[in-house]
Amino acid sequence: MPKLLSRLVARPWPVLLALAALTTLSACDPNRVYEENTDLKSPTGDPYVWDVQQRPSFTFPIADTTGRYEVYFNVRNASAYRFYNLYLKHTLTGPDGRVVGQPLLHYMPLFDPKTGEPLGAGAGDIFDHQFLALRNVHFARSGNYKVTLEQYMRQNQLPGIMSVGVRVVKADAGKK
Repeated sequence: MPKLLSRLVARPWPVLLALAALTTLSACDPNRVYEENTDLKSPTGDPYVWDVQQRPSFTFPIADTTGRYEVYFNVRNASAYRFYNLYLKHTLTGPDGRVVGQPLLHYMPLFDPKTGEPLGAGAGDIFDHQFLALRNVHFARSGNYKVTLEQYMRQNQLPGIMSVGVRVVKADAGKK
């Protein structure tokens, strides 16, 4: 064992490259069609504030119209966020520029309402959430679709919401 350790200390590059390759491969998700997040800031430039006028949009391509998809919303918040939940509304626009379906209001719990404990994955005072927003969606046309998100709280500015995003995955991938 000491001989192996001395080799690793003397030449750590092969081990580090193997770990980097393993990390990269495990991060790849063949079911993912699209994922993007955008950082938020107030109109005056204050970071991590979602202003009611700010409506992030995410454009993603759909090539396969025979498949089904799931659309997730990503939210990153700080523990200093003052509410236990977040309401947001989304609008989905098709390749022809027309709204697809009805704009929907989504309820997203970020903290346990009774205990105040943060939900989601996190470290320190930053927490990441992924909410299934649209299940088993069939896109009738190929082309670029756009999802626009709006915060729908009773406050014009939401300090503590750091970023929001959209993730689109194939719904039936891996099912037999």
